[in-house]
Amino acid sequence: MGMNDPTHPVHRTICGESGVWARVGSFMASLKIEARRERKRNWTIRISLDPAATENHHLSHQHPPQFAYETDGSSPLEEQAATTDHSLFTSKDISSMEGEGECSDNPFTSVMTLTKMRVPHVPQRYVLPPSQRPTLTLDLTANLPIVDLSTLHHASQRSLTLDTIQGACKELGFFQVVNHGIPLPVIHDALAAATEFFNLSLEEKMTLLSDNVHNPVRYGTSLNHASDKVHYWRDFIKHYSHPISDWIHLWPSNPPSYKDKMGNYAKAVQVLHKQLMEAILETLGLNFGNLQKEIEEGNQLMAINCYPACPEPDLTLGMPPHSDYGTLTVLLQSGPGLQLQDNKKKWLSVPFVEGALLVQLGDQIEVMSNGQYKSVVHQVTLSAENKRLSIASLHSLPINKKIGPAPELVDEQHPVSYNEFSFRDFLDYISSNDIADKRFIDSIKKSV
Repeated sequence: MGMNDPTHPVHRTICGESGVWARVGSFMASLKIEARRERKRNWTIRISLDPAATENHHLSHQHPPQFAYETDGSSPLEEQAATTDHSLFTSKDISSMEGEGECSDNPFTSVMTLTKMRVPHVPQRYVLPPSQRPTLTLDLTANLPIVDLSTLHHASQRSLTLDTIQGACKELGFFQVVNHGIPLPVIHDALAAATEFFNLSLEEKMTLLSDNVHNPVRYGTSLNHASDKVHYWRDFIKHYSHPISDWIHLWPSNPPSYKDKMGNYAKAVQVLHKQLMEAILETLGLNFGNLQKEIEEGNQLMAINCYPACPEPDLTLGMPPHSDYGTLTVLLQSGPGLQLQDNKKKWLSVPFVEGALLVQLGDQIEVMSNGQYKSVVHQVTLSAENKRLSIASLHSLPINKKIGPAPELVDEQHPVSYNEFSFRDFLDYISSNDIADKRFIDSIKKSV
């Protein structure tokens, strides 16, 4: 009688209606990841059970399981437990019982899968070197201004609001906005659509899996699961969104309401982006009309991120330190977790404000301003208790549009500090470089 036979007593114990697959799943997940990392293709799980557990079809503290595994003939690694009966699982058995569409030859493992399996520890591929690990209880909080965008429409208040935006762009490259014109139901629907997507089966999501950064729609994990040296505790779906009529047919068809809910939010954020760009260019003394066509015809990439609760959030990150490539990123988030780096290289917690949207300056604004405004380094930390969702709307000028310092902002005292670049240049860069090692904008700075 084989292990996949539903009448097998150990199969019933592990996989039955009152079975304990979730309890032993964490060991299996860690093993599969380690076997893949070591490029071991043939491996065996040995689960040893007390006969009483087999008879009663359950495990307990009185009947603990013993785990051991062998890979390609290596010595088994065992966990201590008193047992008497021995049964074997092979890699094929485990894959079929998981029902998650993964096999030992596929290096892809989503963090949602790991979370569902209740892994007790962060698998080794996610563990950062000690010097790169986050501080989760920071003493300092970023003092980000909260800008009421409705005041831009009142002549008596517009000047003061622009001064606030200018100060934020110079000092931190971040600010929060309220009264931004996006109705709360649209925001709630977008977060609900994100939740529904990530709750789909892995098999469903895998139809969109890609490690090609040029693909208009792609599902993935970490930054790029195929090439990352260290992995990050994030699953994502990314898709182009402007003009929405060009792209929405490529978006996920499931959940059924995804296109409507996420589409309504994407269109609203595109309008907000134009309003923000007009204000920011005004604070630089630049004419919005000179770039209006490029801004209206530019790119919008929606990056919908899921950061599940992490068993050891002090060992890893959801996203490594990086800056964004475009003009602006408008961020909707379900809770705290973002940190930014100030000009003294200190990490600051970004406060979470219910109903507010976070505005982040990108590399194109830093270059356009000739360094007056900053595209600030930020990272995503994790929680042991709570999942966090974020919807980042990343805006940039058209893909082949070269951007350099505005001539109005260049003189003898302020020489050109950056080489020109386009969004395509950025995509080519991240296709062959690890952004965790070097920021893209550092590659285009002129040497002094």
